[in-house]
Amino acid sequence: MNLTLSYEDHCTEIAHQADLLADLLADLPASTLTDATGPAGGNALSTSVPSCPDWNLAQLLRHLGEGHRWVDEIVRTRATQPPPDTALRVLPRDTTESPAALAAWLTQGARELAETLRTAGPDTPIWTPLPSGTTRFFARRMAHETLIHRADTTQTLGTDFTVDHRVALDALDEWMELGSLPEMFDHHPERRALLGPGRTLHFHATDAPPSAASDWLVDLTGDTLAWRHSTEPAAVSVTGPLTDLLLLVYGRRPADSDTFEIQGDAELLEFWLAEVIFA
Repeated sequence: MNLTLSYEDHCTEIAHQADLLADLLADLPASTLTDATGPAGGNALSTSVPSCPDWNLAQLLRHLGEGHRWVDEIVRTRATQPPPDTALRVLPRDTTESPAALAAWLTQGARELAETLRTAGPDTPIWTPLPSGTTRFFARRMAHETLIHRADTTQTLGTDFTVDHRVALDALDEWMELGSLPEMFDHHPERRALLGPGRTLHFHATDAPPSAASDWLVDLTGDTLAWRHSTEPAAVSVTGPLTDLLLLVYGRRPADSDTFEIQGDAELLEFWLAEVIFA
């Protein structure tokens, strides 16, 4: 069983995850849910997002859809500098648009981005937040950005979140890779406080396919944040289902959930999770 996601797989997942997200919205009555700060009977899109409490659901979805369009512009124009990102950062709180209309807008942008990436191919040089970036970076990044915001949406609506194991494995690997880049200290110098003797964390997915690399070792003992696939002992170990581990490292599930078995230095785990949170 091939557990590796290709560039084409990432392009496919951008559209697929948006379609799954849209399915949650398309038939959503406009007055079923309540904003956490508002009266009963409000528009469903005004509901506060638990994992992004400053946003309501409409803002979260506009952020994602504008993000698709922002990356689409970068890829189409072969941009060497980032275009303005105001539209995906400054988000109106109004919820006059229907869930179905917002769902259609979201899927349109995701499909257009997927096709733009396919047309460009995986190795086209463009601006990315990392040096020497190519389209390959944004295909993977936007696939998992869409995936995680689908998770945010399911939490907001109180529905189940499931994900294919191949996608979850790739998403966890990408999260580990991005979080361990040397450039992270430039953007988040406070994370140097994580480094120290004996500081290691081990994560094991209990339900991953037998051939999967389902163990992640975070090593904070050196001069940089590092990780590798390893089953070696650690100061703290976390065992749980793959999807739950993914949501844990993304700050979408608390460590004290019954789904996890934690052994060792739980304070180190909480410290690490608080410092590496990825909104």
